[in-house]
Amino acid sequence: MKNPLTPNWLSEPTDINKLDERIWPRTAKRSAKGELSIGSVPVSDLVRQFGSPLYVVDQEDFEARLISAKRAFSDAATKIGTSAKIYYASKALLTTDVVRWVESAGLSIDVSTSGELAVALAGGMPGERIGFHGNNKSLVEIGRAISAGVGALVIDSESEIERIASVASAQGKTQPVRLRVNSGVHASTHEYLATAREDQKFGIAISDVPDLVAKIRSHSSLRFLGLHSHIGSQIFVVDGFIAAAERLLDLHATLLQSGDVPELNLGGGFGISYTKADHPMSLAEMAARISSAVEAKCKSLGIAIPRLAFEPGRAIAGPAGVTLYSVGTIKDVQVSDQGAGATRKYVSVDGGMSDNARPALYEAEYSAVIASRVTSATPALSRVVGKHCESGDIVVRHEFLPSDVSVNDLLAVPATGAYCFSLSSNYNFLPRPAVVAVKSGESMLLIRAETEQDLLNRDAGVSRGER
Repeated sequence: MKNPLTPNWLSEPTDINKLDERIWPRTAKRSAKGELSIGSVPVSDLVRQFGSPLYVVDQEDFEARLISAKRAFSDAATKIGTSAKIYYASKALLTTDVVRWVESAGLSIDVSTSGELAVALAGGMPGERIGFHGNNKSLVEIGRAISAGVGALVIDSESEIERIASVASAQGKTQPVRLRVNSGVHASTHEYLATAREDQKFGIAISDVPDLVAKIRSHSSLRFLGLHSHIGSQIFVVDGFIAAAERLLDLHATLLQSGDVPELNLGGGFGISYTKADHPMSLAEMAARISSAVEAKCKSLGIAIPRLAFEPGRAIAGPAGVTLYSVGTIKDVQVSDQGAGATRKYVSVDGGMSDNARPALYEAEYSAVIASRVTSATPALSRVVGKHCESGDIVVRHEFLPSDVSVNDLLAVPATGAYCFSLSSNYNFLPRPAVVAVKSGESMLLIRAETEQDLLNRDAGVSRGER
């Protein structure tokens, strides 16, 4: 009998130990004894050396996705007679080593704060290959960005035009800028992930664009590159990108009547598979269909095809990451109001919403497997939860785990390379986990694990109590 708590999209697995290659990094596999390895490094070795919970990045997978993303958008642009600049969206996952991988692969990088800019520069990214976003850039941030020679500052509101122009003028520089446009295209995604709605903080209304571009062009210290759009995140289909591109190209054509508009940035938000039920369109197909639509629209408008720009982040970092946990308490909960057989196994792990806030923020779904062994036990509908004092502290909302899941088993959650470390916190004073890269049988520490002493060192009251 089917457990009535099972969502329609989740099916009971025929093999509880199998790794779905659409969800897991390309080097993830089980040994003859059943233990999961990533980058040819057994997960037990990683936990023994770096602790648990632990963020693991498959460096080979990450680097391959950088290259394939660049190829997908560049090849598609070339086919329509233009070129494409690809920015890695650093908010997905950012360390200085990640920056080095991005730089080595020939991509640019997208930042939105002075802190992200500092990491990008420390990782060796040239300023001209950095794009700087943000809806509330301070004068200090603007000054630092211009001083670093960033290739593009994205203007998000009218007041930023004067701010950026005055700082650039004071530094004796001409700063390239883009204008972020709220296209009104609504991505098919969670409300808080949709960023092109009219009633939200990002971007300029379409009706205001011509006047603001005229203001930008009136400043000799600014150089207008073009329009920018970002319609949302975790998008599986291409329709929204095409609709946004067509709306922006109408504006683009109008702006060409009074000056040069060399570029069009269509942003990012390309989705990935978190569960077996997810079926996102491939980046290559997305790129081909967007570029084809751009070509057709430009032809209908009688204008030249501009240079294109895209900002993938999750599509590169997300599938390359796995989070490892150690299992603690386990309990079977009978949900009496859902009928007979409505039992859910609650599997508590040593992390939670402090290392993956997405399930709490967006009701995001993830997958999980027991990583330290294989089993012939029957599948049991399970919920993986954390150790925080919140009922909403859920890591994996719906999954079938083996009914013999035990204390001290290692549990692995795939597709956690994007936004998990970036959104991590010290809620309940849990130190944040380490971030480790694995490749060809070797591991490399990217970010060291915090300790409780690290947290106490920031508490100014500790030293007062020692007097």
